[in-house]
Amino acid sequence: MSDDYNSARRILSWAEEDRPREKLLLKGRTILSDAELIAILIGSGTREQSAVDVAKVLMHGVGNNLNQLAKLGVKELMKVKGIGEARAITIVAALELGRRRSESLSPFRHKLSESQKVYEHIRPFLLDKVVEEFWVILLNRANEAIQTCQISIGGVAGTVADTRMIFKLALENLASSIILVHNHPSGQLTASNADLKVTEQIAHAGKIIDIPVLDHVIFTEKGYLSFRDEGLL
Repeated sequence: MSDDYNSARRILSWAEEDRPREKLLLKGRTILSDAELIAILIGSGTREQSAVDVAKVLMHGVGNNLNQLAKLGVKELMKVKGIGEARAITIVAALELGRRRSESLSPFRHKLSESQKVYEHIRPFLLDKVVEEFWVILLNRANEAIQTCQISIGGVAGTVADTRMIFKLALENLASSIILVHNHPSGQLTASNADLKVTEQIAHAGKIIDIPVLDHVIFTEKGYLSFRDEGLL
């Protein structure tokens, strides 16, 4: 007798309002726990565990934190018993859709006159990233974001910013100014000597072609560092 059959029998023995799919239909999606929603993605469990049990084990492994879950790749998800490749891909895809939805919530241009606004704007782009990435925000004369572009992807400890690529994008999009952003997956909110040097180089190039660098923000999930606010730019 298959694992899926046994798992299905266990879930079917529950009260209808306690089964994740039926619960969603009867009471709405917001009433379901994170584990119950993930159980719907998983579909079925193992001989010993229901899909909800598997989802609870998965969530326990990331401290019941969806942000941490979103950082896991397919191979990491497959380490949990009951999650094969197809189910792992389904979970990764669902979480990526959620991230993209968050990224596109506002159809309006953000006016980025303060570092906090910059942090809020870039958060959907850099949330859940496990390696360093360098981004540039292109602004019009009203300090509104017209494009947010990824420049490079690096490793856990660093990435490279190509000054020519940055200003090529700025010129092509008729940007009046730019804001630099990169993340620190470690959560450390300090600027390294390399961060200071690359900022100085890009800012110098911006002055020459009259596209000023307004700020350089170091992003972490728990906060940010603004070069402008700290007097580093």
